Formats: sequence, structure tokens, C-alpha cells
Amino acid sequence: MDYFEAIVKTLLEDDGFWTRQSFKVNVSKDEKRQIGKPTIPRPEIDLIAYKPASKEILAIEVKSFLDSSGVHLSSLQERHDIPNGRYKLFTCSNYRDIVFNRLNHDLMDAGLIASPHKIRLGLAAGNVYQKSEPDIREYLNNHDMFFWGPSEIKTRIQALAKKGYENDPTVIAAKVLLRD
Repeated sequence: MDYFEAIVKTLLEDDGFWTRQSFKVNVSKDEKRQIGKPTIPRPEIDLIAYKPASKEILAIEVKSFLDSSGVHLSSLQERHDIPNGRYKLFTCSNYRDIVFNRLNHDLMDAGLIASPHKIRLGLAAGNVYQKSEPDIREYLNNHDMFFWGPSEIKTRIQALAKKGYENDPTVIAAKVLLRD
């Protein structure tokens, strides 16, 4: 389990989402051929978040990158016909369409949703390159994608510190670190 994913998961749940972590999507051999990579392993989505009230499904890539240069906007803007690189779902529309179609079927087969839903791709980033958070937010918003950058995550963690006690490591750490 990735601890940063667990923090984002807690924040999503606080926002009214049901979540699944490290969700493997069961693409078929034929779908793998359509993707252009017949031997790829099953795609894994860091977090699937579902808000029953709005029937919103998010497929979220979670990147902490705390001790690195962070997420680069240019990496998200790349375009590939065959999935390549770290942000395959962002940069290859054919791959994203096939994976999301199969994800809908997997969620229905598991009894988690009753019918297909629109799935929004998202990114939660603990660090972004050279203060490019506004540019990444604008780019992803313009492509109808979800984004929580470092400032949004920080604000949400600060809000957790003000809530009632919960036996959750993220909530406890927020309360200890942000106590007045």
C-alpha cells in the first residue's frame, strides 16, 4: 500500500466518496491488441472513487513526488497512439477509452454499480514542478479531468484536523501537527 495514496483515499472519503485502492482492470487479450500492447499486464488504477449521490466515478493517478521535481505539465500534455510513459491514461486516448470501458464492466460485474457511468480521470499530486500547480489545474480542468495539487491536499488535511476524532493515521497526524 502506498501511504500517500492512503492519505488521498482518506480525503476522498471525507468528501463523500467510496474508494477502492490499487484497482486492477481486467482488459481482455483482444482489448490489449486494440491498445497496441498485446502483452501488457492488467492496468492498475491507484484509486477508484465513487460518489453515490452524484454517480460520479473518478479514476485517480496518485503521485507524491515529495522528494523529486514533481509532476511536469509537459508530461501530461504528451500524446501517444500506443500507451507509453508514466501517465498512460492521460496521454493515450485509445488506451483510456478501452480501460474505462472495461472498468465500467468490472465495476458492474463486482456489483459496485448497476449501469455504466461516465468515468473522469484525475490526478492527485503531492508536488508539482516549479509552482506549475495553476497551469496543471487549468490544463486538466479544460480536459474535464479531476485535479488535487499540493495546495488543495494541504487545505483538506488542515480541515481534517478540525474534525472530531477518528482512529485514522491521516486524521491523527493532522491533529497532532496542526494543533493550536
